[in-house]
Amino acid sequence: MYLLGKSPWDTGVTPPELNEVIQGGQVHPGRALDIGCGTGTNAIYLAQHGFQTMGVDIAALAIIHAKYKARKSGVPVKFYTGDVLKLGKANGPAINVPIDFALDIGCFHSLAATQFKSYIDMLLRILRVGGFYLLYAWGPRKLNGRHLGLMPDEMEDVFGYHFQAIWIRHGEEGGAPSHWYFFKRLS
Repeated sequence: MYLLGKSPWDTGVTPPELNEVIQGGQVHPGRALDIGCGTGTNAIYLAQHGFQTMGVDIAALAIIHAKYKARKSGVPVKFYTGDVLKLGKANGPAINVPIDFALDIGCFHSLAATQFKSYIDMLLRILRVGGFYLLYAWGPRKLNGRHLGLMPDEMEDVFGYHFQAIWIRHGEEGGAPSHWYFFKRLS
């Protein structure tokens, strides 16, 4: 999709929910990771607000664009091409851990239900206890024959034991439900 120039999810605009937690002082500068960073818009935003920022995406072309945008913006961001489920593992992208703040805008909801445990395990490897996690994810929908997304109660079941929801915001995207989740890691 990046090669064709058709990546509707990559708007180039930092969402107000991220602005709120950063500029509102809910999350203080430290190490940050943008999971599924695309062309780096939000990783660059975090670096501009004092974070030591890293971004990872499976799409190599997106990472090339992200590195260019970061250089052009004049902020230091480390970008990695790789599988987010391997973050914090010896065979995964070489990120610095522990992370103080993790951001995921649209990566989690692209996973199959069988990958949820691996995703949570990844977060537990990289995000420090007491760290914050901002997630944007679709509610239930069917796309290209796949069932994607979860409702908030299902999401809290997935994340519940290790994470506390500070707030959940409901929204819509293309007539289907979507949600923002702001979590704090408990254990």
